[in-house]
Amino acid sequence: MSAEPVAPPAVTEDDPGGRTARRLVTVVALAALLPALYHPNLGHDFFDLKIYMRAMDWWAAGHPLYDYVQPDRVQGALYFTYPPFAALFLRPFALLPLGATVAIFTALTVLGVVVTTRWLLKPVVERHDLPPLFSVTVAVLLVFAAESTRETITFGQINMLLVVLILTDLLFVVPGGRRWAGVGVGLATALKLFPGIFILYLLATRRWRAAVIASATAALATLLAAAVAPADSWRFWTHELWATDRVGRTDYTGNQSLFGLLSRLTAPERPSQLPWLLLVGLVVGYGLWRATRVARAGDALAGLTLTGLVGGLFSPITWTHHVYWFVPAVVVLVGAGLDERRDTVEGARRRRWLFTLAAGTGFVSIYGVVTFLDWGVTPTRTGNVVEFVARNAYVLLSLLLLVALPARRPDGDRAGIS
Repeated sequence: MSAEPVAPPAVTEDDPGGRTARRLVTVVALAALLPALYHPNLGHDFFDLKIYMRAMDWWAAGHPLYDYVQPDRVQGALYFTYPPFAALFLRPFALLPLGATVAIFTALTVLGVVVTTRWLLKPVVERHDLPPLFSVTVAVLLVFAAESTRETITFGQINMLLVVLILTDLLFVVPGGRRWAGVGVGLATALKLFPGIFILYLLATRRWRAAVIASATAALATLLAAAVAPADSWRFWTHELWATDRVGRTDYTGNQSLFGLLSRLTAPERPSQLPWLLLVGLVVGYGLWRATRVARAGDALAGLTLTGLVGGLFSPITWTHHVYWFVPAVVVLVGAGLDERRDTVEGARRRRWLFTLAAGTGFVSIYGVVTFLDWGVTPTRTGNVVEFVARNAYVLLSLLLLVALPARRPDGDRAGIS
């Protein structure tokens, strides 16, 4: 009598060893991509940081700070354009050997990327029980792959310092009702003006006390710089702030703002101010309205992300290293997609849409608009639809996200896109 065949035991979960191997392969593959993206031919040899340090040496020698200028192949001439408070921050670094300053800026940017990415991802990881170390490691590697991060590191920019100040304030200090809520946004505004859009966000969301503290902090930092360098401060606030030609060519593809888009349509002439002001008014009004709605729905990250996108569109000059806000946008989209129910047709459809938009945003952020494309050194008008999309990819994506970025409710229920 032959024995009945015994069925193998049912497999109830993935093999842990195989799962670990797949995760390891994913991390290694992403890590192997980074050296190619940071190849010296694609980098900038800390070009901006070197300008800052030369300007600080010029200033220390007794020359007016905003007289510093050096020729540039693309922009024609480059000046020191930051507010005087930023000069106070940068000046001590000029006392160090350049190599030491480069190492410090790079290390602080790397640390800022790791810390802020963990902050952004932690709620999603905890809500959906994702593997923490693997999820954060993959996210950090993808953030390092983004063009905005690459440009920040290889130019030697201070953008991650601003991001740390803003996220600390708006994700932790302001929601916690802390006494010093608003200080981070105020300091960031005094350093580089662009973060001032977040003071408007605080006002729009009726965070009155935080908005007052942010404004007072920015004002006090500015007054401190004025006390140290009164002539340079007066010159900056009365003249240099309004001279956009000192910052660079507005038509250059690296300028991913609404004014940059219009400049590329009219180059070599500058665009009319009226169409730009009308577009800016529409974008700022709608963008802050949406940011306020999603913040009141309980999604502080979506609110500040929309505000950051508005700021990038609004500013006359928004270089590629300023466009960090696609990073939290991807986190919001992925989190919203995971929140969707898979057992309904509507939920499955929205889930596919959100994941597709997240993947598209990630792809555009990594491929970028200037890293692999050479748009020349002379002003040229946008010639056709394909070129229009390629040269304005960040602007168009920002506009799409202003409309499509969802609000995630704290309980994980779908909050919708409107």
